[in-house]
Amino acid sequence: MDEYQTEIQAYQTHLNEEYKDSLKSPLTREDRLAFEALEFYKINPEFRVVAKFKEKKSALFAMKTTTDRTPEYRKYGELYFELKGKKFKLNVYQNPSLMTRPGYEDYLFLPFTDPTNGDKSYGGGRYIDFRIPTSTEVILDFNKAYNPYCAYNSEFSCPIPPPENDISVAIEAGVMAWDNY
Repeated sequence: MDEYQTEIQAYQTHLNEEYKDSLKSPLTREDRLAFEALEFYKINPEFRVVAKFKEKKSALFAMKTTTDRTPEYRKYGELYFELKGKKFKLNVYQNPSLMTRPGYEDYLFLPFTDPTNGDKSYGGGRYIDFRIPTSTEVILDFNKAYNPYCAYNSEFSCPIPPPENDISVAIEAGVMAWDNY
């Protein structure tokens, strides 16, 4: 097994361990007790792309969520990349209140939708965690895409990916739909 496969498998194992942990899991108590593992697409290096990052901060705005909650975010930058012969631009966002928590000072958030939503992946889109880049060239790995917590538990309020972050290519990578939602 190559180093990349090992890296993604470690990420998947870590995610499964968090979902089993009563202090970290978004699952309802009932689902957590029956939980064995999340379902993932097969690891596919094709969905690990080199992207160009361009810092482009916006003013704060209220991001729509799955509830009435409207947290403040700002667009922090843009990612430009090519996937399956098509060019894309995705926005990455920053939540100023989250930046005050230890470990999240450089945290960015990449919500996106694609044609798999509502079929093989969660209907409301998926997320990728991102850190403020130190270079204009970054790795964007859709094998690390995960479902928002509201995919597992209606008690959570999750940001809705903005329309400009819709990708026309099916992203068959990362976490798949949760059967119990």
